[in-house]
Amino acid sequence: MRPPLPRLHAITDERIARRPDLDLIATALAMGGGTELAFHARGHTLTGLEQFELAGRLAVRAPGRLFVNDRLDVALALPTAGVQLGHGSLPVSAARALNPLWWIGKSVHDLAEAEAARTEGADYLVVGPIFATASHPGRTALGLQRLTAIAAAVDGLPVIAIGGITADRVREVRNSGAYGVAAIRALWDDVEPAEAARRMREWML
Repeated sequence: MRPPLPRLHAITDERIARRPDLDLIATALAMGGGTELAFHARGHTLTGLEQFELAGRLAVRAPGRLFVNDRLDVALALPTAGVQLGHGSLPVSAARALNPLWWIGKSVHDLAEAEAARTEGADYLVVGPIFATASHPGRTALGLQRLTAIAAAVDGLPVIAIGGITADRVREVRNSGAYGVAAIRALWDDVEPAEAARRMREWML
């Protein structure tokens, strides 16, 4: 039986993956996030070896749990709690066949994509961007009203809100139907990452 889906998701990108203080920050985030923290090994332009090495460094930061984005080969090679699939990834059914105990999520950007992912059999959705974000400067923010509509339409499927999420916005996102939140800069770039993770975790509960 798999443990509950974490509510706080610390996402990496290429910049984070190559930071010299990655291990220190990851340890601090794990301390603050506890069992509610999921590390996402992600980096669209990373090589397979680079993503494998990144995921391996995150996998040992207990009690945080490892999720791998897109690269199912990397996920199979490490103790992975879940995978997140995006546009162009293998279907949910293919990931499920590899490991039925994985949490399998889909990244979606509107109601139609959310409903399609639910029909496909995803266990959770990463929905965004909710607010404007430097990570996706050309993408229009969904806003809280659309987040509420998506959360209501997917009939209890956990929704992880992403995009411009800060500690100060966690409560309003939670009150708009989100099960959890995901962030890059608000966690990895905070001067006190353990405290940032603790605040976001506590405000989601």
